[in-house]
Amino acid sequence: MAKRVYLFDQGSKDDRDLLGGKGANLCEMTKLGLPVPFGFVITTSTCREFFEAGNRLPILLEQEYRIALDLVEKKMGARFGDPENPLLFSVRSGAPVSMPGMMNTILNLGLTDEITAGLAKKTGNPRFAYDSYRRFIQMFADVVLGIEGDKFEQEISRYKQQHNKKLDTDMEAEDWQHIIKIFKELADFPQDPFIQLRMAIEAVFLSWHTPRAVVYREMNNIPDTLGTAVNVQAMVFGNFGDDSGSGVAFTRNPSTGEHEFFGEFLFNAAGEDVVAGIRTPEPIEALRERLPEVYDELHRTQVLLEQHYRDMQDIEFTVQERKFYMLQTRSGKRTGRAAIKIAVAMVNEGVISEKEALLRVSPEHVEAFMHPMIDPTAKSDIVASGLPASPGGATGVVVFSADEAVEVAAKGNKVILVRRETTPEDIHGMKVAEGILTQHGGMTSHAAVVARGMGVCAITGCSSLHIDYQKGEAVAAGGVTLRRGDVITLDGAAGEVMLGEIPKIEASSGEDFQILLSWADKHRRLKVRANAETPEEARKARELGAEGIGLCRTEHMFFEAERIDHMRAMILSESQEERTHYLDKLIKYQHEDMLELFKIMDGLPVTIRLLDPPLHEFLPNSTEEMRALAERIGKSFEKIREASENLSEVNPMLGFRGCRLSVVYPEITDMQVRAIIGAAAEAMEKGFSPFPEIMIPLVINVREIRLLADIIDRSVYQVHRDKGISIPYKIGTMMETPRACLGADRLASEVEFMSFGTNDLTQMTYGFSRDDAGRFIPEYLNKKLIENDPFVSLDQRAVGRLMEMAVKESRARKKNIKYGICGEHGGAPQAIRFCHHLGLDYVSCSPFRVPIARVAAAQANVAEEIISK
Repeated sequence: MAKRVYLFDQGSKDDRDLLGGKGANLCEMTKLGLPVPFGFVITTSTCREFFEAGNRLPILLEQEYRIALDLVEKKMGARFGDPENPLLFSVRSGAPVSMPGMMNTILNLGLTDEITAGLAKKTGNPRFAYDSYRRFIQMFADVVLGIEGDKFEQEISRYKQQHNKKLDTDMEAEDWQHIIKIFKELADFPQDPFIQLRMAIEAVFLSWHTPRAVVYREMNNIPDTLGTAVNVQAMVFGNFGDDSGSGVAFTRNPSTGEHEFFGEFLFNAAGEDVVAGIRTPEPIEALRERLPEVYDELHRTQVLLEQHYRDMQDIEFTVQERKFYMLQTRSGKRTGRAAIKIAVAMVNEGVISEKEALLRVSPEHVEAFMHPMIDPTAKSDIVASGLPASPGGATGVVVFSADEAVEVAAKGNKVILVRRETTPEDIHGMKVAEGILTQHGGMTSHAAVVARGMGVCAITGCSSLHIDYQKGEAVAAGGVTLRRGDVITLDGAAGEVMLGEIPKIEASSGEDFQILLSWADKHRRLKVRANAETPEEARKARELGAEGIGLCRTEHMFFEAERIDHMRAMILSESQEERTHYLDKLIKYQHEDMLELFKIMDGLPVTIRLLDPPLHEFLPNSTEEMRALAERIGKSFEKIREASENLSEVNPMLGFRGCRLSVVYPEITDMQVRAIIGAAAEAMEKGFSPFPEIMIPLVINVREIRLLADIIDRSVYQVHRDKGISIPYKIGTMMETPRACLGADRLASEVEFMSFGTNDLTQMTYGFSRDDAGRFIPEYLNKKLIENDPFVSLDQRAVGRLMEMAVKESRARKKNIKYGICGEHGGAPQAIRFCHHLGLDYVSCSPFRVPIARVAAAQANVAEEIISK
């Protein structure tokens, strides 16, 4: 039988898959000799057993943890369930991947009526004992018994009002005893500590599937199959008196990345008071002033932990009667800017290598540099200030609940979630919010930590606001009222709240960012191109490091006002002569656009996809628009309506589009190719080096390619003859249909490159229309019929298998073919790793995702090197 229970001196940081991140680190700190209250860990594999058995604990588990409990009692010099010398426990979750605040915790476990009286007698501190007991009942009732915590808070508020008590610290032992009587009427609370422990273990396992935990895992792509460990640890008490307290600290600043010890502390407070943001804590320097010997020990510990783990650490600690205890350490959540600054600094300090630094940075961290910041010259109407918990600029309408945030965001509105403090139950609202604003809480509160991890702008501890949920308003100190639906702007870097929408500017990348990208380029194999059609997109792509254009969608060049009527007239032409007349007008626009792209991408390849979408997409829909078009192009309204009806399709994605347009109307292809090659010739004459790659879309067999390649070659020859110049060019195809992938070996003989259009390839593999899938994919995800939205996360099992087969079989036929990907997946790190594994030559993505793709490509290469070793 596999071991299910590990004492803290039996594991290490390398056991995180089995013991969870928290449990593994508790074991590691114990090995380092740090003052860790002793305890034991129940494994993640036991959690999986629990669920497989229908939410039942394994039969022999209690026997195992009772043996461990005896050893903890000996180590701590106290006994669980003993009124004269009671040992109390915290029971916490701990997944292999950090999920801060997403699962359940129970503190002060083991208190009963009798044991609380004994604790009061032993400590000589009745107020502390009964405060701890009411906290335990409140938490146990909420987490284990499923009774809403608000009921208990309402009773406390009512009692305080009746007895003129403003703060928890104003409450005496007798006050808490009265509250406890009320609490016990609300909850059927067990008086056997061993029953409490068993129920708490079950509750922690069950919290793996709470809605907030499920949402968090979906947001961060954490597998459901991991499960959580249970950490049972001896309690120490920060709420014991004025020489006690609890704190959270970071070995470096998690917002800026500066190498400075950063943290917060609450005197005479339990740990949950700090994390929950119920009270706004003091800076860590307050601990140095009042308890300097404790601060010195804390400072030495944080230095040791960062050196040992070789990463910035987020630590939780408690001080009980001037004695320092370590409760947790983990790699700290940080903003994107901080993550990159820390990674670069640690390389410069000789702590980690360039390759390790690349693996420390997530796509979200890189993306933080792509987001706008508040324009400092445009600030006005600052109505409140708080703590700059997560930088960036955000504008949206005010909402006061997570549910409201989801509802308003679903209508296409940007929202700012305004709360007194956030809890893990708010995760679904935080996910859709542009920004988060809280009245309470510090830089290490739930709102701050989660927002930084999500890359969402946040301001916490905005104590000048008074929030009234019932009225749907927040009143600032100056009397300004923010009402539900009002537009406000947050400056997460300065902690300022402003009325209305404030202009924003693009964030500057900074030296550290450029250093990291240079390392990425040094350590990657995949090239990174961009999807771009306009000069603005092309310039931005090159500025951000694109190595060419991997997809230029030529149809996008015809939608501008002065061009669309010529395009419509061409489509509505009743003869080839008339069609050619309008194509001669369109070629000028195509030529001008292509010339500009070749100049911007001087020396780099530009992949141009021939006209792809169904022709009806260019035509007007309403009667009014059809009548106006008829007047402008000299056609009758009836003819336009009839043509529009004839071109409309039941399923346009499978209809008259792609290479089929070129088969039926070869003159369109001729016009496009002459424009492309003509522009390349002009660019060359002006001293530029153009490299056009002409891509045939949506093919199903080699005969289509032969037909179109013949048209392309004839058109190219005509330009070469007319210009007296020879332009190097390539012909390739966009792999978008399963049949093309299955017949890739036959296509190989006729093409020089293949680029996977995974949007359509996914669509045809699944039989899902992208336009309609939003109606049912949420239910497919909820019911676990699919693991991910295949249009967001590349399906490697089926779509990926088609890609793998196409590469393998075509490469066997023709070794020098170039392979790329240009669908929306081209900028997704998960897909980039897969493309690296397949041996593709490049990925192509939107310009603003180019830096992310550069880093992801390097990470894929570095990870492969590590695995191969």
